Amino acid sequence: MDADTWETVDRLVAWLDAESTLAPDVELLLRLMKVSEETGEVAQAVIGVLGQNPRKGFTHTWDDVDSELCDVILTAMVALRTRNADAAKVLNTRLAAVASRSRAS
Repeated sequence: MDADTWETVDRLVAWLDAESTLAPDVELLLRLMKVSEETGEVAQAVIGVLGQNPRKGFTHTWDDVDSELCDVILTAMVALRTRNADAAKVLNTRLAAVASRSRAS
């Protein structure tokens, strides 16, 4: 992730914080739960692409799935930044660890 991405996330977190009337610990819990909500929207879009709800039929495209996946990523970044001021470092460290583990020996 580049610095501009995290600057945007920081602005979103600041905006959400300014609009919130909840205690910070409650706000954090809701942002964490929001990741699950967005993940459900990915599932809903995939079901819509495949037409697996007989009542609704084909309701989504793969571009819709991509958009929903982006929403999951962004929502997770907001939640991580809300929980940890050094979110970029945390993500980069985790990415490096996963990449290292996944290399074929």
